[in-house]
Amino acid sequence: MPLPWPSRFESPVLESLRPVIESSRQVRTHPEKIAEHAGWLAYEELPFPQFLLPFGIGADRNQAIDFILVSTCVNFAFTDFTAHEVFRVDFGGKRWWDAEAMFACLKRATDEGVPVLDGRYLRGVRREDLEQIFRGPVRMPMLEERTEILRQVGETLCERYEGFFHNFVEAHPPRLYAGGRGILERLVEEFPRFNDVSPAERGHEVKFYKLAQLGLWMLHCALAPSGGFRLEDIERMTAFADYIVPMALRFMNILTYSPELEAKIQSWQPIGRDSREEVEIRAHSLYATALFTEEVNKRRPAERQIIIPQLDARLWTHYHASFTPHHLTRTIMY
Repeated sequence: MPLPWPSRFESPVLESLRPVIESSRQVRTHPEKIAEHAGWLAYEELPFPQFLLPFGIGADRNQAIDFILVSTCVNFAFTDFTAHEVFRVDFGGKRWWDAEAMFACLKRATDEGVPVLDGRYLRGVRREDLEQIFRGPVRMPMLEERTEILRQVGETLCERYEGFFHNFVEAHPPRLYAGGRGILERLVEEFPRFNDVSPAERGHEVKFYKLAQLGLWMLHCALAPSGGFRLEDIERMTAFADYIVPMALRFMNILTYSPELEAKIQSWQPIGRDSREEVEIRAHSLYATALFTEEVNKRRPAERQIIIPQLDARLWTHYHASFTPHHLTRTIMY
């Protein structure tokens, strides 16, 4: 029996998943479970997030763009690979976890006068600078990798965009895809840290573009209400292939793993970057959320239709601070 395929949400990312989904050995998506859970989830509000940051960063549009895209560059790997503790920090009278803790640290740095949004600072940033920026009760993992990423990004920003991401945004049409000129296409081309692809069988390349899409989604959610930035083809965006969404889908029995893969995850054994297991987990996360969104929309009126990132936001916000094991891969891509 042929696998169902999402027909509404066409994108190069989804299309690149087909060979992996059709030949999977470690991960399986269960459409009948998707229909079961859509039967109750469809009746939730499922709004566009008001703002994906845990606090305001002022009314300056350019500063908002710079903050979101700089933070997106280091939005990965918040679980310690040895102690398995999730990164956290206290800021503004509240404790923040995971990516929200990273946002809080960058906001704290800007409040302290550290020019973390300026490419001229980023291209010379040192590990000890990041140790201070991300100080807290749990050490931020992969600081060496974060340092190198920010230095490379800062160099590109200075060479091409006068040091700031808002100039990059202004230079490209507000579309994900535009024959190679779209803002997503340019982001993954000009900044290698966003070129999130993996090899699959017979030389096929699987596109995930997790952080590139996430950063643009955050820009859209933060600035579209005021007219500051609006993606014209937002419906072509997929979910964001990370640790949390597949964990949520496992809880719902929408995704199931082979006994061998499940045992690795439950015992925190690392899953190799670009391994067959990792690629299948991420590919099925995007495939299942696309099918899930279509099933939800079948149950909603025309004026209440949603797009895939709205479902992703619902899953992430409910599960990102969960204590249960998730797959763990040493990577800068998520």
